[in-house]
Amino acid sequence: MSAINAGKNIALANKETLIAAGSVVIPALKEKGSRLLPADSEHSAIFQCLQGLPNFENADFSTGEIPHGLKAIHLTASGGAFRDWAVDDLKHVTVADATSHPNWDMGKKITVDSATLMNKGLEVIEAHYLFGTPYENIEIVIHPQSIIHSMIEMEDSSVLAQLGWPDMKLPILYAMSWPERYKTNWKRLNLSEISELTFKKPDTEKYPCMNLAYAAGKYSGTMPAVLNAANEIAVEMFLQEQISFLDIPKFIEKACDKHLQDISNSPNLDEILKFDKWARIFVKEEIKKNFKYIEAK
Repeated sequence: MSAINAGKNIALANKETLIAAGSVVIPALKEKGSRLLPADSEHSAIFQCLQGLPNFENADFSTGEIPHGLKAIHLTASGGAFRDWAVDDLKHVTVADATSHPNWDMGKKITVDSATLMNKGLEVIEAHYLFGTPYENIEIVIHPQSIIHSMIEMEDSSVLAQLGWPDMKLPILYAMSWPERYKTNWKRLNLSEISELTFKKPDTEKYPCMNLAYAAGKYSGTMPAVLNAANEIAVEMFLQEQISFLDIPKFIEKACDKHLQDISNSPNLDEILKFDKWARIFVKEEIKKNFKYIEAK
């Protein structure tokens, strides 16, 4: 917020800023004339594709209405560590299983989020705020190869996609160089080497966190902040082996259900921070009630 108030453009490398506080950040950007340039691979892909929209430079993505010419956003997901597991086998998941990503080398927390598909659910909320697209027009598709980083569907049925090796260098470079394209000596994408690209619809039974994220986004207000905070604590407790993998969405849902009593629909930053803190405490207390819980030192 300090950078926005100083009129700076920002290369946004985290999801949490917009998930928790998009309702505060986006109006501030509009007021100050600053711009968010996404450094996350999926949102960078969408941003690159959106430049094929008519009158892109003058498009206002803060209205909450789908931009002219755009029909839908398709967020690609690797499917995480358990994309080839049967649902019944998830009850046996270990921390080691959940922190072994098939495509990306990431930190433990985000790798677990990928395994639950919460990571993609959070990206749906981020895409909603970044690109002004209604939730019903943002779809998730499992793409195991992680070569197509996301796609947009146009009103005339054309689909634009951004492809590249699964490497964060390009989206980071583009966020910093936009609107220029800098020459690099990086390995060129060779489609013949890849051989095939496959897609499938995500299984909502295997990935309940996905639906929790859509629901929280549609409630808006302080609900996405609660979702995000509850997820962070639930994942932390799983990594400490205090709860099981399948318990993660259960405690997130408990926090979101409880928050319905106090949700603020047009929050300021202080309210968002207050409910972020509340959700963290609530999930820890719920875990204490249900499990043997050892406070982390």
